[in-house]
Amino acid sequence: MALRITEIFYSLQGEASRVGLPTVFVRLTGCPLRCTWCDTTYSFTGGEASTVAAVLAEVARYPARQVCVTGGEPLAQKECLPLLTALCDAGYDVSLETSGALDISPVDPRVARIMDLKAPDSGESGKNLWANLAALNPRDEIKIVIASRDDYEWAREVLRAHQLDTRCPVLFSPAQGRIEPAELAGWILEDGLPVRFQLQLHKLLWGNMKGK
Repeated sequence: MALRITEIFYSLQGEASRVGLPTVFVRLTGCPLRCTWCDTTYSFTGGEASTVAAVLAEVARYPARQVCVTGGEPLAQKECLPLLTALCDAGYDVSLETSGALDISPVDPRVARIMDLKAPDSGESGKNLWANLAALNPRDEIKIVIASRDDYEWAREVLRAHQLDTRCPVLFSPAQGRIEPAELAGWILEDGLPVRFQLQLHKLLWGNMKGK
């Protein structure tokens, strides 16, 4: 079985609840994702075919115990499942990041699913998420990108209406260049919201070490 791999790289960015810890990112060719730092949407295309064994060998080159797999059909891309299982079996802390969709297709329970949402919510992806909230577990995480006060108020109401924090951790991430992190942090503290806050540091820490 071949995977379409766009990029494998090492970073200190980490993921939402793991910021600052060494992480290997495996990006698959597939659907668009949204960058929570720059608030832009992009897709991975033109990836090279690779086997699960080859990916494991590449990941093992880096000094990290965390692996984040991104791209591809959100959670439902069956070609990705053997890779996730193999990474778990190898002892890695594995996460799978999607963009605004939750699919309840079978995924190894050891995998943390990270779902990126952008306020205000729209489209079928959001409907899919809300319809399948019961499938979330404490290892999963919902990340909401905030670019304005209106976005914040929308996210606050969604958090309360769906009681998201009782299902899995929720992270509010300020869109770079659109809102000051200190301002968003102040709103969260003022309202006493039970969410995590992402202070973006990876622009300074970023180190694409592929091939080094």
